[in-house]
Amino acid sequence: MTKKAERTTAYIIETVAPIFNKFGYVGTSMSDLTEATGLTKGAIYGNFENKETLALSAFEYNQNHLLAIIDEKLDVEGSALDKLYSLLRFYRQYDVFTLPFGGCPILNVGVDAQNNHKLLAAAVKETIKEIEGKIALVLENGVNLNEIHLPVPPLQFAKQLFTMLQGAIAMSTMTRDRKYLINTIAYLEHLVQREIKK
Repeated sequence: MTKKAERTTAYIIETVAPIFNKFGYVGTSMSDLTEATGLTKGAIYGNFENKETLALSAFEYNQNHLLAIIDEKLDVEGSALDKLYSLLRFYRQYDVFTLPFGGCPILNVGVDAQNNHKLLAAAVKETIKEIEGKIALVLENGVNLNEIHLPVPPLQFAKQLFTMLQGAIAMSTMTRDRKYLINTIAYLEHLVQREIKK
């Protein structure tokens, strides 16, 4: 692939990622994509096999941004608690962070793809597992270093934590009320302080 072709492919993905995320796989038409990119249908399909491949690439683009920032938040200096608080602070502003994406890619694509696009639904599921794994690793290290105490295994705690975060994101999105997110984060900070701090 030439440098120009690589640039065109990257441009297409970057441009259509928020559109697919906001309107979904079925809700995004080819004319939406040609209008946004300023390219013809032929030019788009010259870079992507079909709409399915383009939708997958768009999700991967958003997913990579999300995973990179989660890594950054969990990689701060300090104890397992510091890392958890860093992640929770990020999620307090999650709706602002995902604004340029057209909303939460896990929520939007996860719900939209369930009955429309098996590969996209599987990609979302893998992303969820990856995030839960990252949180569980921080918790496990915290237990091993005697920084925290967990009432349940690390992965189980991570899954519950992430479930509450995603639930708050869903409620905030559907009601357009940030309080669902802010109040859930406040509760989770309290829970972490009360339940797992040594």
